Amino acid sequence: MTTVYGDLVRYRELFGNLFRRDVQAKYRGSLLGVAWTLANPVLLMAVYLLVFSVLWDTPFGNEGHYGLFLLVGLAAWIFFAASVQSASRSLLDNANLIRKTRFPRQLVPLSVVATHLISFVVMLAALLVLNFALLPRVRGTEWLALPLGLALVGITGGLALAIASLNVLFRDIEFLVAALLLPLFFLTPVLYPLSDPQIARRDWVVDVIHWANPLSPVVEALHDVLFYGRLPGVGDTVYTVVAAIVALALGAWVFNRVDDEIAIEV
Repeated sequence: MTTVYGDLVRYRELFGNLFRRDVQAKYRGSLLGVAWTLANPVLLMAVYLLVFSVLWDTPFGNEGHYGLFLLVGLAAWIFFAASVQSASRSLLDNANLIRKTRFPRQLVPLSVVATHLISFVVMLAALLVLNFALLPRVRGTEWLALPLGLALVGITGGLALAIASLNVLFRDIEFLVAALLLPLFFLTPVLYPLSDPQIARRDWVVDVIHWANPLSPVVEALHDVLFYGRLPGVGDTVYTVVAAIVALALGAWVFNRVDDEIAIEV
């Protein structure tokens, strides 16, 4: 694990080149560039706000500043989903480079995650400013979003590396990931709080959504510090840290198992 991620430092110049290439490819020809980062979550927020606050009258949809609640969850979800889906094909898309040159191949999917990290940082910075201004109750806790965001990066990076590595051997992985992301979105508390009375009364369902989904605790913790203005629960915090470590270890283990076959299979 140390070697796999340590190569980010040892080969930082190469990683920087891959990162710049991916950023340029993502924003090439765009007039607004990184500013488009905010368009997707804001548009989704407007749609879900309309659905849950107007068309479908729900208690949590009528909660004060529900739009900000949505933005917190959407920022985390969009970073995770975009990173994992983009990284799933990254090794295959760079087949020519991998065949011609021997280099730490884990840099390829990790550079894709780093590219989407720009968007996440921009969204998180906007949330810190916006929530500081509109939700005085979060001013003492919102700084905790930074270590929680770092843990989310660990979860995302580790899973992205594992998925990209497996997709080299089993090409169905990318289609499976794309199919699972939609149900996973609705099983992650982005649109609704698990503490809502109508939801919380379904004890076993809430427990499954909360603890079987590795994204739920970190999203709940982000809501705590960026929306409710309270410290994240001990269970959510411990789970998030452990999930980040396990995801990184899993990514390194899977990559090491298939590394020698990547140049052949791509």
